[in-house]
Amino acid sequence: MSKKILLISDTHGSLPAQLGKYAADCDEIWHAGDFGNYEIISTLQLMQPIRGVFGNIDGLQVKSIFPENLLFEIEGIKILLTHIGGNPNKLPSRVKSLLVEHKPKIFICGHSHIARVETLHQFNNCVYINPGAAGNEGFHQQKTLMLLTLKEGKLESLQLVELGQRGINSNLQDERLLI
Repeated sequence: MSKKILLISDTHGSLPAQLGKYAADCDEIWHAGDFGNYEIISTLQLMQPIRGVFGNIDGLQVKSIFPENLLFEIEGIKILLTHIGGNPNKLPSRVKSLLVEHKPKIFICGHSHIARVETLHQFNNCVYINPGAAGNEGFHQQKTLMLLTLKEGKLESLQLVELGQRGINSNLQDERLLI
């Protein structure tokens, strides 16, 4: 059995038009913070079950639903999810402590609006994943999301999906297999 995950972050109150297409193929949606408002949560919940963390722009309503950090296991893989995770080369001490204490196989964060995947060798080869930003607000050029497939204790595949330019609801998309 495997689990397909739609991974997004930094929606800032807007969802890409194509999101439903990707969500329909997935088992869950994971959001790495900065939902922007409660309506984003309720819309995502209509698509698939959702896991998430609050971000620095989220208000009390979002913070009452989601924690700052979320640690869970799925398909035999320990996952750590938080919003502000820092650059893989310069992680905040809070994140380092969480990685040392919990030893996840996958660490997911948002905040930077930069899609990035790296192996954190100093933390038991944990895979660092930032899906970039799926919303229209921010400094990013492309709206992005990632698709993960987890199976039997492994990250089986990871795909980056570019959804077109920020601020434009476009049907243009580019999909690239990362793993």
